[in-house]
Amino acid sequence: MSVPPAPALPVVGDGLLDRLLPSVATSLGVAGLARPGDRVLEPARRAVVVLVDGLGAELLARRGGHAPYLRGLAAAPGSRSVACGFPSTTATSMATFGTGRLAGEHGLVGYEAYDPATGRAFNELSWEDGPAPRAWQPHPTVFEAASAAGVEAVRVGPGFFDGSGLTEAALRGGRFVAASSLAQRVDATLAALRTRPRALVYLYWGDLDKVGHVHGCGSWQWGEELEAVDAELRRLAASLPPDCALHVTADHGMVDVAMDRRLDVAHEPDLAAGVAEVSGEPRSVQLHCLPGAVDDVLAAWRGRLGEDAVVVTRDEAVSAGWFGPVEDRVRPRIGEVVATMTGELAVGDSRRHRPELLALVGLHGSVTLDEVAVPWLCAPARRA
Repeated sequence: MSVPPAPALPVVGDGLLDRLLPSVATSLGVAGLARPGDRVLEPARRAVVVLVDGLGAELLARRGGHAPYLRGLAAAPGSRSVACGFPSTTATSMATFGTGRLAGEHGLVGYEAYDPATGRAFNELSWEDGPAPRAWQPHPTVFEAASAAGVEAVRVGPGFFDGSGLTEAALRGGRFVAASSLAQRVDATLAALRTRPRALVYLYWGDLDKVGHVHGCGSWQWGEELEAVDAELRRLAASLPPDCALHVTADHGMVDVAMDRRLDVAHEPDLAAGVAEVSGEPRSVQLHCLPGAVDDVLAAWRGRLGEDAVVVTRDEAVSAGWFGPVEDRVRPRIGEVVATMTGELAVGDSRRHRPELLALVGLHGSVTLDEVAVPWLCAPARRA
């Protein structure tokens, strides 16, 4: 069967999320992380990097009336948008952010990832029944590099993140500080900055993403949560020491998908035929096929999804650079067929997905600008 080349991923702003944390660490004097073409930041003694889960650049631009501080920061000369990479999902982007590598190298290739050793997919957020995290993702992280260079690396987030599979795979290194509310995490961040003259502090906040999933990113609830985030980040910025730079980013954006625009593999015999295992997520599905079934699966999914999706083989997706450079150990984790949604469409599988997941309003994972573009907002260190 003749397969047309997979399209290139959209170009977003100035670069990719994989270069953000290495550039920040380099500005703190950590050697060995810079690559040709990396952004050169002003030197600083300390830096805070805030990752607001689900704060897409397009969403911030549209709903910036709820975020006067972030809106102003977005207009500052040093701020820009970057692409989070593919797929545009938390597990993948966290590893991209933490390691400075794209999915084809770090190997966290989706919300649910196929483990060739077991022949089954596992959830890379919960890591339930998953492989040893450091074997699954063996590359060192930027936090490990910073610690080795004498920079105090501190990660601030919810307590259950400490030692989790995703954290150990993607964000290990330095020390972890647990805090619940965003206000408590801001306070913990400021306290961590006072412990060492050279520090890299990472603050994670996930409630904006949660609200978007449950109520939709177009909802009043999303705007209300953005207002709360904006107020706390304004307080953080006003309280930073003069030698500390601030960077605000995200792991992906989001789109709302109506329930009548959903397909369920469990009730679509033509989509289930020839498929041994489904991984990825509803906006970017990876299909692991039975022997000899790739061409039939490809044709069936193209025919059923039509112009609302791009459906390609793994080889085509890899050749087009969707996952970045792909290591041999990672290639079998990617489905032989990859279906990524470009229209208002999602494909779930009630045989494996909980009803709560199938009921989510806001989704992400695909290649649209709303899902891929994330902000890189910068407030350079002030001169004392």
